[in-house]
Amino acid sequence: MTSTTTTATVPAPLRSGTRPASPGLVLTLSCTNQKGIVHAVSGALLDVDAYITSSQQFDSPDTGTFFMRVEFTTDTALTAVQDALAPIRDRFSMDLHLHEATTKTRTLVMCSTDGRTLNDLLFQHRTGTLPIDIPVIVSNHLELQPMAYFYGIPYVHIPLVKNEDGTDNKAEAERKLMELVRIYDIELVVLARYMQVLSDDLCRRLGGKAINIHHSFLPSFKGARPYHQAHERGVKLIGATAHYVTPDLDEGPIIDQTVQRVTHAQSARDFVNLGREVEGSTLCRAVRWHAEHRVLLDGNRTVVFD
Repeated sequence: MTSTTTTATVPAPLRSGTRPASPGLVLTLSCTNQKGIVHAVSGALLDVDAYITSSQQFDSPDTGTFFMRVEFTTDTALTAVQDALAPIRDRFSMDLHLHEATTKTRTLVMCSTDGRTLNDLLFQHRTGTLPIDIPVIVSNHLELQPMAYFYGIPYVHIPLVKNEDGTDNKAEAERKLMELVRIYDIELVVLARYMQVLSDDLCRRLGGKAINIHHSFLPSFKGARPYHQAHERGVKLIGATAHYVTPDLDEGPIIDQTVQRVTHAQSARDFVNLGREVEGSTLCRAVRWHAEHRVLLDGNRTVVFD
């Protein structure tokens, strides 16, 4: 008979001044700027024994709106924290949200045939760099299905068909998309080089919950082959813009932008490759900031907390 000895693991004592680990929470709020907001919020968090690890504020001089983002930990139940904040929310007429920091944002990704940006998202999702869950990918083409299967994510093909009489199935396709949003309990839609224009109605329904990426040549180089157009014009900077989707095509509130210097010695193909790289990194950064609740809308602009 073999004898087994089990040794109990004794936790190391807490160092003086440290606090036991507890699930982190993120508070975001916006309201008309007025006196006493920070004092009131801090007092409410003190009442629930919160330990604030980060606090940022911004007063928009253009709209008179006050924005705040607070990270904190507490052993108090989430419902009790919500109850403590409710009177302050009502007093200042706040748009106030409380998020569990460890909860990942459920994200639906849309794509067409360009897989570079999609792969960037899926790779960072797999490695845990992006705090999101991707339960489904939607595309109007089948080319990127193998990539989705490689990452073990369901791939739904919703083709867009134009009939000879000029009609199309866009309304039905968007109905199927919104059904997937409902079924998978989606909180964010990401257009990873999805080369179709969403209807105005769908853009409004996804307001503040859909992110798109495009090259930064707009409106100078619209249409097909923008990088080739930029090369022909001798552009010295290329880049990408990640923004929220609105009915105004490619003019939604900007979340992040990146530029890359190019030279006369580089080919149009070099422009394309560099552009795709910049688009992928810019979109991933915007998605991460959104999922970490760092982005707040200020009219047609965004407030992005570090």
